Amino acid sequence: MKAFSAGNGPKLNLDEASVLDIGACFVGGIDIAPGRAIPDDGDPRIDHSLEGFLFTCGPDHIRHPEAIPGRADGARFPLHGSYSSHPAEIVFWDMQEDAECRARIAVLTAEGGSVLLERHWRIDGATGEVCLSDRVTNTGTKAIARVHMYHMNIGACLLDDNVRLSSAMFEQKEMPWNFGPDPGSVFCVPAAGQGDRWAEVALGPIAALGGLTLKVRFRTDTLPYLQMWRNQKAPAHVLGIEPVSHRQASRSELEASGELKWLQPGESVDYGLRFVFA
Repeated sequence: MKAFSAGNGPKLNLDEASVLDIGACFVGGIDIAPGRAIPDDGDPRIDHSLEGFLFTCGPDHIRHPEAIPGRADGARFPLHGSYSSHPAEIVFWDMQEDAECRARIAVLTAEGGSVLLERHWRIDGATGEVCLSDRVTNTGTKAIARVHMYHMNIGACLLDDNVRLSSAMFEQKEMPWNFGPDPGSVFCVPAAGQGDRWAEVALGPIAALGGLTLKVRFRTDTLPYLQMWRNQKAPAHVLGIEPVSHRQASRSELEASGELKWLQPGESVDYGLRFVFA
């Protein structure tokens, strides 16, 4: 892990061994990542990534494993795709008034393809806003599914009954953080159509962080949905904010409906995420 911080921003630990995702995220000295309060899905890569504050799902598959089409051996896409556990090559690093980092990550996909993830992290020292820009380029010889998801995982032990989720994306605009039936729930809503290139969701106020609210914004052109997930089935105690490229449906259903888009050899796609504690 490599420490990354500036001014009023959170103190992040970036995981050089796994696509420079975020491990610990310290706000006022408190790590808001869930740590080991997570479900065990049987994939050690994802166990490692899920205990951090942010990990990236894709680039060949999102959500739960499904069979790889055309494979007679019954091979399946890995849980949450192939990103996790690919090491990052840091090509620029600077921490002064602002913090900035650029990295390149060569990723081998489950189907035998290859992509290049060009990752740019920046923290505005004055506002504390963290900005992530990703460019994914198909460096292989065959098309891959254009899928992507950011999993932002918060240790729910920090959340009391006064913490609310709010967004224009929600039909009721505001809801308790522990939505749905216990011990866990998930839903997915469209983010596009708000008349803005960026959608926003807020979580707070969080008394354990001195009343701060987490505000998350993401690009709607390539991440047109927001998935929300929580799991309070012991030992798990986690809330997930998950901007995603596709609605909650199986890969085969998305492909049959024409919603699954493809990244051809040499083509690139950009994704963006921002968050701040204010």
